[in-house]
Amino acid sequence: MKALITDIQRFSLTDGDGIRTTVFFKGCNMHCTWCHNPETISPKSQLMFYETKCIGCRKCFEVCPNGAHKVKDGKHIIDRNLCTNCKKCAEECYADALVMCGKEMSIDDIMFEVIQDKAYYNTSNGGVTLSGGEVLCHVDFASELADACHKENINVAVETNLCFDFEYALPLLKKVDLIMCDLKIFDDKEHLKHTGVSNKKIIENIKKLDDLNIPFIVRTPLIPLVTDSCQNIKAIALYIKDLKNLKRYELLNFNPLGESKYKGLDLDNTFKNARPLKNDKLDTIHSLLKETGVEYKIV
Repeated sequence: MKALITDIQRFSLTDGDGIRTTVFFKGCNMHCTWCHNPETISPKSQLMFYETKCIGCRKCFEVCPNGAHKVKDGKHIIDRNLCTNCKKCAEECYADALVMCGKEMSIDDIMFEVIQDKAYYNTSNGGVTLSGGEVLCHVDFASELADACHKENINVAVETNLCFDFEYALPLLKKVDLIMCDLKIFDDKEHLKHTGVSNKKIIENIKKLDDLNIPFIVRTPLIPLVTDSCQNIKAIALYIKDLKNLKRYELLNFNPLGESKYKGLDLDNTFKNARPLKNDKLDTIHSLLKETGVEYKIV
């Protein structure tokens, strides 16, 4: 069994408690308009082009079987209608301007990477976090990976949008030590508009999650003019604040660092001019959350 992995990020400090290694699975059942990891949305391997690294050797022009590499207005471009993601150009590009996003990996392949930092997990109460994309798109593989980590006494956390039938998600959820789930927008129409799916299943699943007796964190990305309204944040906070296994409500300030990924995939970035929320806005959110009584953290 193998899964398509976009990255294994070591020494992560924002994907759960302690020092963690985060495994990013490729493929997602949502299409959030602000996604800062757009390379994880498609379930297939994709070619990314980082123009600033290109040295103009034209090796990619020579090896591409479909003529997808072209020059337009003096610039090197990729005709995505012709590109089949065959990997030949990326294999020839020693400048790493062309890279394939998404690598098939086995459980053993991943464990070889994550076990190297086991000492750091032990000293910091950290571990491994399974993320994405959406990890529940790979529920069987992720469940086996969680078992492999536990055999090595490594703590396992999962990051999920929880937008699945709960029974389908259970094989993984009941095995992990910490669950981090997103509730991005409380209003269903707005959620559908900005993610492509309804939030009804997510809201129902969060209550069911509480019955597993596994610590969990509910998270909301703070997206300017989308999720950052006082109305949205208060509605979420009040909905979750009395759940007995809720560890905290976590709000993630906007991350603008995905721009190079959008360019690398030739995708439009709706939020390319957006920036993290400023202190005055964060102060307002702090005051609001204190009034609700929910345990929270803004990162």
